[in-house]
Amino acid sequence: MKFSRRLDLLKPYVFVEIARIIARKRSEGIEVVSFGVGDPDMPTPNVVIDRLVNSARDPVNHRYPETDGLPRLREAIASWYNSRFGVSHLDPTSEVLPLIGAKEGVGHVAFCFLDAGDIALVPDPAYPVYGVGTMFAGADVYTMPLYESNGWLPVLEDIPVDIAKKSKVMWLNYPNNPTGAVADKGFYQKAIQFAKEYEIALLHDAAYSENVYEGYKALSIMELDGAKDVSMEFHSLSKLFNMTGWRFGMAVGNSEMVQGLFKIKSNLDSGIPQAIQEMAIEALSGSQIYIDQNNSVYQSRRDKLVRALNDIGLKVTSPQAALYLWAQVPDGYTSESFTARLLDDLAIAVTPGSSFGECGEGYIRLSLTTPDNMIDKGVERLLSWKNPSVSGG
Repeated sequence: MKFSRRLDLLKPYVFVEIARIIARKRSEGIEVVSFGVGDPDMPTPNVVIDRLVNSARDPVNHRYPETDGLPRLREAIASWYNSRFGVSHLDPTSEVLPLIGAKEGVGHVAFCFLDAGDIALVPDPAYPVYGVGTMFAGADVYTMPLYESNGWLPVLEDIPVDIAKKSKVMWLNYPNNPTGAVADKGFYQKAIQFAKEYEIALLHDAAYSENVYEGYKALSIMELDGAKDVSMEFHSLSKLFNMTGWRFGMAVGNSEMVQGLFKIKSNLDSGIPQAIQEMAIEALSGSQIYIDQNNSVYQSRRDKLVRALNDIGLKVTSPQAALYLWAQVPDGYTSESFTARLLDDLAIAVTPGSSFGECGEGYIRLSLTTPDNMIDKGVERLLSWKNPSVSGG
């Protein structure tokens, strides 16, 4: 059987591979502590589940949904942006689009802007789907390296003019996965100006805006003057309300960009089940106390893990936001070899930084969504690891 060339170009999705390795170890009777996938372990709030149960019994929700979602859902999204970010200018009829999880929109949006020979400006390290969507559209990736010395922000001035002129989209993601870095207004203003100068669609993944610590408040790019002229922002309820299993995300911003994504989606999917849309309305319109409660748990886990990693000689900075620690591996190791060492010696699973791009080499990512009892076991194993050979592999 003959398959498409894009299938040959497509690498196995890193988190699927990690899950397979963990499953194999566990089948051998080994208790693995997984700091791999960023999948909240805490439950969806009961009030949100109750809305789902009641809505699921209503026959009106048993039929095909509309691709652009219920009008009151779009209104709830716009209202949430207003109450959370002070963004009062979103038109729910044309500038808001529900998604079957943010990943779906992130993957599909490349088809709105990119053709063969076009360029997408993609950070490195980064969430892999930005590059995969670009490849599916037949376009090319130009990587914007992120370095700790610049706060894990791309240096826009380093992008060659000829590349900028051929570029159709730029991806940004703050708070950042995998580094935990954050961006300020000054950086967003520069990015907006760059996008306007070169007529680039500015795509911002804000999935971790609510996973913040010690009083930090993340920005929406939609707060910035002129952002809506060139930008679309992706968000998700997965990390806000522990709803990864329900698959709900949203895109907001420039009406032409949002409607372009709607046109793609309407030809490829049949929308979000309406009972799940009702869940989202409840989550967005109801109490937001669950977000603070979750963050308190994540902050405690962050602090435990940072101390343990520092105690065994690994360099890691305590992040202000997101759900991950980004730790530098010891001299003599690659990301993958140190990941393998942790798994073999301690039955601890992490994600190699190289999975997020070439600039992720030399790092590992640890998720904070591991249950507390397993966090404690992981910390105990790390602290008992008296001879990690940090000077060589």
